Amino acid sequence: MEMKNREIVIGIVGNPNSGKTTIFNALTGARQKVANWSGVTVERREGAIIRGDYRIRIVDLPGIYSLTSYSIEEIITRDFILNDHPDLIVNVVDAGNLERNLYLTTQLIEMGARVVIALNMFDEATSKGFIIDTDRLEKLLGMPVIKTVGTRSIGIEEIEREIVEVAGGQSDKVRHIHIQYGLDIEKEIKEIQSKIWSDEDIGERYSTRWLAIRLLEKDRDVERKLRNYPNFDEIAEQAAESRIELEKKFNDDIETILSDMRYGFISGALKESTAKTAPKRIDLSEKIDKIVTNRYLGFPILFVFLWALFQLTFSLGEYPMRLIESGVTQLGIAINGLLPSGPVKDMIIDGIIGGVGGVIVFLPNILILFIGISFMEDTGYMARAAFIMDKIMHKMGLHGKSFIPLVMGFGCNVPAIMATRTLESRQDRILSILINPFMSCSARLPVYVLFAGIFFREHPATIILSLYMVGVALAFLSARLFRYVFFKGESTPFVMELPPYRMPTLKTTLLHMWDRASQYLKKMGGIILAFSIVIWVLGAYPKSADIAERYAHRMNELRGAHHAQLRAARKKGVENTAGVKRLEERYRRDREQLILKKKAEEKKITLIGRFGEVILPLIRPLGFNWQMGISLSTGFVAKEIVVSTMGVLYHASASEDPEIAQNSLEDTLKKPEYGITPLIAYTFMLFVLLYVPCLATVVVIGREAGWQWACFSFVYQVLLAWIICFIVYNIGSVLGL
Repeated sequence: MEMKNREIVIGIVGNPNSGKTTIFNALTGARQKVANWSGVTVERREGAIIRGDYRIRIVDLPGIYSLTSYSIEEIITRDFILNDHPDLIVNVVDAGNLERNLYLTTQLIEMGARVVIALNMFDEATSKGFIIDTDRLEKLLGMPVIKTVGTRSIGIEEIEREIVEVAGGQSDKVRHIHIQYGLDIEKEIKEIQSKIWSDEDIGERYSTRWLAIRLLEKDRDVERKLRNYPNFDEIAEQAAESRIELEKKFNDDIETILSDMRYGFISGALKESTAKTAPKRIDLSEKIDKIVTNRYLGFPILFVFLWALFQLTFSLGEYPMRLIESGVTQLGIAINGLLPSGPVKDMIIDGIIGGVGGVIVFLPNILILFIGISFMEDTGYMARAAFIMDKIMHKMGLHGKSFIPLVMGFGCNVPAIMATRTLESRQDRILSILINPFMSCSARLPVYVLFAGIFFREHPATIILSLYMVGVALAFLSARLFRYVFFKGESTPFVMELPPYRMPTLKTTLLHMWDRASQYLKKMGGIILAFSIVIWVLGAYPKSADIAERYAHRMNELRGAHHAQLRAARKKGVENTAGVKRLEERYRRDREQLILKKKAEEKKITLIGRFGEVILPLIRPLGFNWQMGISLSTGFVAKEIVVSTMGVLYHASASEDPEIAQNSLEDTLKKPEYGITPLIAYTFMLFVLLYVPCLATVVVIGREAGWQWACFSFVYQVLLAWIICFIVYNIGSVLGL
């Protein structure tokens, strides 16, 4: 078979916690691109490698336990195999948990897919005492089986070689096998197949045996796929008759019958190919779990880990943050000196540099936070965190499984809400969606870092952790309220898998960091850049010649008075004395105040100033000024825009005075004329945490739960944020905080 210059398309399939994504990363390295599957916001990762004369395109499919059609992830994986016709599937299997992992393999066999098995974490399985005869397992399954350790790139070369050989039809390890279900079931499968074969188009597109088995199991998605074929009614009738016949004969439902048969096949294969000896080491995971999942110690340990993560976010992020901030300031000063005065210069300095630069300085903090979250996930501790929280969540009326989407919400609410699709109950799913925006996503972190770093320099990590805890507490209380009002009934229990602890590799961590950094930088050059320019335009026009003329006259008067005072001082012979220095300092301060007053007056007549005046009565009871109100309004598009908007509004004077241009956003916010106190700063951060999530989150709530729930979530969160912040600000004011 000639394969020169041919592209080989493969999909990587596996159970959650099998190391599937680690294998994908080991194969592709940094040669990856991230998008979404068509029509849904479930993440799609692709990469490509060159092996000899072949280009291998690799698609990382969602982690699943089976190929039924109960979740969007299962449907995505199944449709990729059926519709995209990949050359083969790399099935990543946890070598230490073969019985459960091979269930997915049996379904791939039924679909007729060509498969290469990556027997991953083989070193861990060996240390637990498992002896696996891979040659024997290959013969029993009819597919190559490669020993791999994804974290150390062991077996990756062998996988690449097998991909080329299997896709090219050159492998002697591949043979087509059927999982035998016994005479009675096989007879009914053939009866259904005979009806399917009457339409050749179906047989050309799908495996007729797989279709017959899925129709026996009453797969709604398969029924939808076949509904438009002329003989569908005949096929469906035969499937129904066969199902009734078998359930009567076996006295059980057909799904359980076939599932038992598959596990029987797996059990037989493992008896012939595996053995168990005494483990080479004591299971360290069990020892650690006795401490970190302890009913008394578990929650305090989780709390300490979170506090330490935020402390590191601040302490380690401080140095690169200051370097980036200094670079942004110097860039503004350089452009201020190069370009002639005018709207283009103002837009570049005040709009682009003031807006985008105000957000990009927080990139190190974002990266450190995601490295911490990635470390907790990759080590296996995140699953323990869900286990620790399960009992508390049940008391609040939440499904135990909901904790995973909630934890994902600390990264981004959009994929977190999509992850609720794994919940079987629609009520539990909607409830989890409604409370997910209370989880403080990473887009809010720049606001926290900015205000906590300015007004709470002694303990910023504690302040930020308190915000996260407030979000979690209000999520739980809201869930309890919603359960009582809208979703009466008990939440269902669930069993959570606790994967063994593993030490993440530097390569995996760096790949995760780059993935997050690239997404953040794309936002800088996209939506944040666009909105920074829009905010600058709205804040720059219309202009007033009267204001400019009036303040030019006042500036000349101030300059003339200053020169007169200097001449008088020199006549008295006090040149270069402390008196002259005081005059210079007073002139500089008065000049800066005059510039700020001019800008404030000019800003009031602009479009954004007028909008600020309109919303001021709504936000004044919370202690916010109009700049903060406008920043919150634009933050509805994306929470990072809160900081970029402030960068534009508070740097309005940068292009007019080089000295003032050197002031960072932090220095500006501390100025007494803006009236921002620690109490107001905390109230503002609290409002950013609680009020309506970003536009993308509202849209995905509408798509996933219905637009009536999206509207309810919008109104509920805005009202709750206003009420909570009103209480906090006014009680704090009474207490003199």
